[in-house]
Amino acid sequence: MLKHKFLTASITLLSAAMLTAQEQEQEKGLYIKGNALLAPIGLINIGLEKQMSQKITMQGDILVSPWKSFGGHEFQYYSLSLEGRYYFNEAFSHWYIGANIAASAFVLQKWNYWSDKPYINNRNEVFITSNLYQKGVSFILGVTGGYQFKVSDRWNIDVYAAVGTSQDFYKGYDRNTGQRYELAKKYNKSGEILPYRGGIMISYKLK
Repeated sequence: MLKHKFLTASITLLSAAMLTAQEQEQEKGLYIKGNALLAPIGLINIGLEKQMSQKITMQGDILVSPWKSFGGHEFQYYSLSLEGRYYFNEAFSHWYIGANIAASAFVLQKWNYWSDKPYINNRNEVFITSNLYQKGVSFILGVTGGYQFKVSDRWNIDVYAAVGTSQDFYKGYDRNTGQRYELAKKYNKSGEILPYRGGIMISYKLK
């Protein structure tokens, strides 16, 4: 009899524990989001943010800039990003910091190539700087800071910015001739610290 009661109590406790775990899992939020700051200029930036614990979330997002020419400058940019976030209050609420890793492919003209001054390479070949552009890939590691707040039961606004180190591997071309202006055997390499993500995400709670 005692054994039977013990078995019944054990099953009841186990069932309650499993039900509590399921409820906690169901309570973990999942948001889909889009960048309202970039959308007006035709840049697509969408993502998913998933709650992992009370204060930690993971976010994955993509950024697509399809412009072969934007204001007279090449600006094709395709990026994948993964980020872990720690909220000081609770997930999806108020201030947070994050660690971000991203990879991108691009065909663009860097901002410091917008002038018409001469560009002279090591072979003394002369190019017009504003005719030069770059094609390659980047690997980026950075930190994010932001603030997210609720506007209704299912809608949030997420304001954020990120800065990090970008390691770039690219080839440089002259727009008029298709000739490479830099003399690297394979890829030219550069590294820099720069702001590389940011905006205002409109977030919708899926669960």
